[in-house]
Amino acid sequence: MHNAMRTRAIGNRQVGVIGLGAMPMSVAGHMPDEAQSIRTLLAALDAGVTLIDTADAYTPSHTDVGHNERLVARALSLWAGDADTVLVATKGGHTRTPGGGWSVDGRPSYLKEACDRSLKALGVESIGLYQHHRPDPQVPYEETMGALKDLHDAGKIQMAGISNANPEQIRLAHEILGDRLVSVQNEYSPRFRSSDPEIDVCAELGLAFLPWSPLGGIGRTGELSRQNAAFSEIAEARGVSPQQVCLAWELARSPVVIPIPGASRPETILDSVGAATLELTEEELARLG
Repeated sequence: MHNAMRTRAIGNRQVGVIGLGAMPMSVAGHMPDEAQSIRTLLAALDAGVTLIDTADAYTPSHTDVGHNERLVARALSLWAGDADTVLVATKGGHTRTPGGGWSVDGRPSYLKEACDRSLKALGVESIGLYQHHRPDPQVPYEETMGALKDLHDAGKIQMAGISNANPEQIRLAHEILGDRLVSVQNEYSPRFRSSDPEIDVCAELGLAFLPWSPLGGIGRTGELSRQNAAFSEIAEARGVSPQQVCLAWELARSPVVIPIPGASRPETILDSVGAATLELTEEELARLG
């Protein structure tokens, strides 16, 4: 059953204030079996999650590019709800190398090839939100943004986003893409707050800000209380998890923020969804800093 959740805007779409980062389902050393991943995705959808974030580079090895995208596509095909209500956001331009490494490729020709692969992996004719994953220092940023513009104008993507961008890059992308650009996805959490300037630029330009690793990253969610005891103290007083307090704190940062916590078990995404109804007081927010 699809439950309603309060929403925020990404371009012309309204999505639930808590999304799902599907990356942990495809990371070597952490990934669950496919059946558990599908259960997790279906649990999120049934709980009212309408934004799922993935990427072609979320894969256990460089030989299986698109692994996570295919998982998302399979879950949507199995879901009893209306898949058209779900915004799937994927990314291109971050590449995998032998041995589990990462690299970047911001060439327009590569980004267009990557988009075509993602279209096939997701089984769609047009991607709801396509994001440039990470700047390539060897390629002028405006050239990469031009590729996003071309993909949008060709109808292969419905909206464009950027990731791991600084304020100057956000403004340059906005200048080139105009209203095609709808979102910025940067790291942001209690332990990584240096994206505050990017959040402010997004609020100014009317762009959604999608914090990745909003709970601190894979294997780090338990560190919240060690970073700031107030997270666990407020959680205990409210009868919720410190993770819910963390996500509610991020939602309170700005109305453009839509956290995308990662999950590989139904229980974790269902706990995260609880943050959608947790409103912190001014006093609690002051304690959290």
